[in-house]
Amino acid sequence: MDLNQVLIMPYVTEKTEALKAQSKAGQVIVFKIRKDANKELVKQAIHKIYNVSVLKVNIINTASKLRRFRNSHTRKSGFKKAIVTLEPGKTIDLTK
Repeated sequence: MDLNQVLIMPYVTEKTEALKAQSKAGQVIVFKIRKDANKELVKQAIHKIYNVSVLKVNIINTASKLRRFRNSHTRKSGFKKAIVTLEPGKTIDLTK
């Protein structure tokens, strides 16, 4: 798998911003990743793309959910996200 395709996009919500504010060890960033990615691939991809070292990676598999609107039912697809903790003093600028 190409390392440039492992990370789909940064996942920014109120909860991820609160997690970033609470972190003591280093900066915490959450990414939406491919379904077939694992911790080692995420670590390698972040090192290749952003040139920073990663302290640890936690992966969460988010399940799909049923959505209803009036009389129709649809399914919102699930996704996989990685919570990445960088070494202290290292940062990633996501505004690029």
